[in-house]
Parts: sequence; C-alpha cells; structure tokens
Amino acid sequence: MSLNKEYPYKNECYKIIGLSMEVHSILGKGLSEVVYKDALEYELVKNKIPFSREVKFQVEYKDVILNHHYYADFIVYENIILEIKAKKDIIEEHIAQTLNYMNISKSRIGLIINFGEDSLTYKRLIL
Repeated sequence: MSLNKEYPYKNECYKIIGLSMEVHSILGKGLSEVVYKDALEYELVKNKIPFSREVKFQVEYKDVILNHHYYADFIVYENIILEIKAKKDIIEEHIAQTLNYMNISKSRIGLIINFGEDSLTYKRLIL
C-alpha cells in the first residue's frame, strides 16, 4: 500500500475511482445508492480488493457508548472510508458525514463517490 505523506493511499484511491467510473459508465446516473453500492461491491470482489460493507461505528461519549451509531458504506483496504452518493452534487453535509466517519474510525482517508451526475464526481478527504 502506498503511504505517501502528502497523498496517502494514492494508488488505492485511483483504483477505487477507476472502478467507480466503470460502474458509472455502465449504469449511468439516476439509480438509487444501493444499486451503485451493489455494483461497486461486485467490482471490488472481482478485482480482489479487500473491503467491508456497511461497517458499524459506535460513538463514545465520556465513559459510555451511545445507543445510536454510524454505518460507513465501505471500508476499503482497511483504511479508506468510502461513501457512495447518488445526488446532484457533493455537498457540505456529505463532507461532514464522511469526516465524522473518518474521525470515529481513526481513518486518515475518505472518498465520497457521487453517481448522481452525468459524469462521475468524487472528493478525497485527508485528515
């Protein structure tokens, strides 16, 4: 895995984005997020990329674990939070959500992939 300090997991991020472009080129825009997640899961398995889907993260507050928790869409290569969207734009709310997942999981890298536009869009976040 690439651990370049300025751009950690560079090659891994490019691979995820490339597979997402493949999914978008076949399915196009306009479907629900879960369909894109299913297609991307197929590509990750086919390309032997390690991942977990719908990963649950508990939230600690002082000395307790809160009843509510977060589910990240994917954890890829054990360190990259991958959030899938099918919206018109990537907005601040999506960025805040992904940053929260990154903080809770102690992950330095987050990718937001948006299938909701004519061309695939994405945003890479680094802590």
